[in-house]
Amino acid sequence: MRLRAYFAERSIARRLFLSAAAWIILVLSSAGVLLSAYYRATAERSFDDRLGVYLRALVADVATTGDDQGSDPGALGDPQFELVLSGWYWQITRLDSEKPDIRASRSLFAARLPKLADLGVPPGVGGARSGSALGPDGRMLRIVERSIAVGDQGLYLVQVAAATVELDAQIARFEIALAVTFALLAAGLLASTAFQVAFGLLPLRRLEAAIAGVRRGEADRIAGAYPSEIAPVADELNLMISASRDVAERARTQVGNLAHALKTPLSVIQNEIAEAPGPVSDKIREQTTIMRDQVSYYLERARAAARAGAIGAATDAAPALEALVRTFQKIYREREIVIAAPPEGARFLGEAQDFDEMVGNLLDNACKWATRRVEIACVVEPAAAGRSALIISIDDDGPGLAENLRAEAVRRGRRLDESKPGSGLGLSIVSDLAGAYGGALTLEASAADGLRALLRLPAV
Repeated sequence: MRLRAYFAERSIARRLFLSAAAWIILVLSSAGVLLSAYYRATAERSFDDRLGVYLRALVADVATTGDDQGSDPGALGDPQFELVLSGWYWQITRLDSEKPDIRASRSLFAARLPKLADLGVPPGVGGARSGSALGPDGRMLRIVERSIAVGDQGLYLVQVAAATVELDAQIARFEIALAVTFALLAAGLLASTAFQVAFGLLPLRRLEAAIAGVRRGEADRIAGAYPSEIAPVADELNLMISASRDVAERARTQVGNLAHALKTPLSVIQNEIAEAPGPVSDKIREQTTIMRDQVSYYLERARAAARAGAIGAATDAAPALEALVRTFQKIYREREIVIAAPPEGARFLGEAQDFDEMVGNLLDNACKWATRRVEIACVVEPAAAGRSALIISIDDDGPGLAENLRAEAVRRGRRLDESKPGSGLGLSIVSDLAGAYGGALTLEASAADGLRALLRLPAV
């Protein structure tokens, strides 16, 4: 699986390997074609040289003995010229008489050899010709021929031919051996290329693992030594991570300062109007309370957005949930709060205080409305693009909420029942915080006919 990941579609490793493989196949194929052609030419030339020896012997015999004495085929020293249609033939044809006189080896029987001159084969050095033609038995022949003039005795065409079966078999054996050798060579080169590509890109895999470790909160920077081509990338990423954390920290500081600057005057106004009761004072108190809630809401959203943009934050789900349950068990002693054990290693990809804010608001809301029991479950499920999701469900056995009111409940400042304390911002804060992290909050009916809050968050 790891090797398959290296050569996945649209990867650098795949492009490097395919380009190298194409070049290897092109070079080896071209070399194979050239070597095969060279060997074929060499084998044919060697075969022609062998035939040329017999041709020169016949030419010498004709030149010394003349037509009237004839030529002794046994003088060629090869018994194949004596066997009928053996594939080895010689033929002597007188060209200057009205009726050509033809003498041939016994192997040719009553058949005749074709003339290369009639087939358009050009003469070579010394006037000799060599070429291929179809023989009397349907086999392809390699023929060499030469015309000689023997004084007053006439003009003769001397031919020697042999079937190319042996030659073709020899060439085929060489081509098979060459193909097997080059195939093994190609396989070895491709294997070494794949290893080189995988080994060469190994630092990128190490960098990927280091970045994933920072994203999961296992490290605060990219550590380790990298090759000179990748080291600048790692350094720039470390600077970007550091800058992200600095931006988030400055945002927290500025938001805190703004919260203090706004809440203090609002508290002074409320204290002042408390000493002067009346309709106007009540109206001012109502509006300042709304202002304080709105300031708290938007400051919390700004703080959460800054934290969500930070890199490398991660929170263990199990200890955070257990701490929240202990807190609310003390606050709501009459409620039975049950928590199912989260999966081992379940982690939220974000700040701990945001996790406490979201789950704490949902747990507080469930405890307010529950008749007696609140259940919490936490699971990790795979999500798209290889990312996991942390799903936290909080069920209560309270009166529940009608389906048409569930979307209204998460709107900012909406309180569907004034009998319970609160500002109506809890669920909307949870929804906004979850959205800042790429998650979501949904409400649905629980198994106990109460309300179930499903909080979906990114997981490590």
